[in-house]
Amino acid sequence: MFALDVDLTKGGINIGNIPITTNQLTDLLFKVISIAAIAIFMYLTIKIGSAIIHKFMERQRKSNLKFTLNEKKSMTLEAILKSILRYGVYFFGIVGILSQVFGAISLTFAGIGGVAIAFGAQSIVKDIINGFFILFEDQFAVGDYINIDDKGGIVESIELRVTKIRDFNGDLHIIPNGLISKITNHSRGDIRFAVDVDVPYDEDIDRIIGIVSNVCSEFKDTNENVIERPKVLGVSAIRESSQTIRVIGRAKPLTQGECEMSLRREIKKALDKEKVEAPYQKRKILSDGKGDKNA
Repeated sequence: MFALDVDLTKGGINIGNIPITTNQLTDLLFKVISIAAIAIFMYLTIKIGSAIIHKFMERQRKSNLKFTLNEKKSMTLEAILKSILRYGVYFFGIVGILSQVFGAISLTFAGIGGVAIAFGAQSIVKDIINGFFILFEDQFAVGDYINIDDKGGIVESIELRVTKIRDFNGDLHIIPNGLISKITNHSRGDIRFAVDVDVPYDEDIDRIIGIVSNVCSEFKDTNENVIERPKVLGVSAIRESSQTIRVIGRAKPLTQGECEMSLRREIKKALDKEKVEAPYQKRKILSDGKGDKNA
C-alpha cells in the first residue's frame, strides 16, 4: 500500500516517497480529460458521419437523375465511405492520444516510428490498394453472389481492408482484400434454370410437350423474374417406365431457384388437369397356362 501525504503548504502531495506537485497533478488531470474528450469526439464523429453518409446515399438511391448509381453500386460506395471515415478518425484520434501521453513527437521519433509502421503495415497497405482496385474495376458489389477461392455467399460489405460475405448457412466470412485473387461473380448477367419433367412411357410425347409449352408461355407473363421465356428442349432421357422432358429458361440472378420451383408446380397442376399420371414401375406376370391343381 502507498502512503498518501497531503501537504497544502508545499503545494503538492506525496505518494509513497514520490513527491507530486500541484502543477503535475493539474497536467495529469488535463491529459486524462483531453484523452477522454478525444475518445468521445472520435465516437461522435463516426456515428454522425456514418448517419450523414447513409442519408446522402439513401437520397441518391431514390433520385431519378441519369447519373444515379444503381442500388448495389450505391451500397458499395456507402460501405467504402464509412470505412474511410472510420479509419481516418482512428488514425488522427490515436495520434492525438499519443501526443497527450508522450507530448510532442519529434521528427526523429516520427521517422523511426514511420519506418516501423511501414514494415509492419505492408499487408494493410496491400489490402487497401486491392480494395480500391475492386471498387474502381467494379469486380463485385454489395448484394452480389460471389465465390472467393473456396468461400461463397452474398457480399454484405466491402471495406478498405476487408470484404465480408455471408454464405447460405449464415456464416460470415471476413476476407482481407489483399488475399483476394480469384473471384467468380454469379450475379452478372442472367442465370439459366432447368426443370426436368418425368411422364409415363406410354403417354403421347407430342401431347405432353404441347401441355408443357403452354405452361411456359403463361409462366413468362406472370413471373417478373423470368428474363427469357422457358422452352421445351425435348426428351432428355428414356427409361423403362418413364420419359424425361427438359425445360430451360433464364432468370434474374439469385431467383433461378424460385423460378424452378414455381415452374415445376405449374407444370404439375397442368398435367393433373389433363389426367396425366405420374410414372411408376409396372410389372407383368407371365403364365404358361398351367395352373396348380392343389391351389
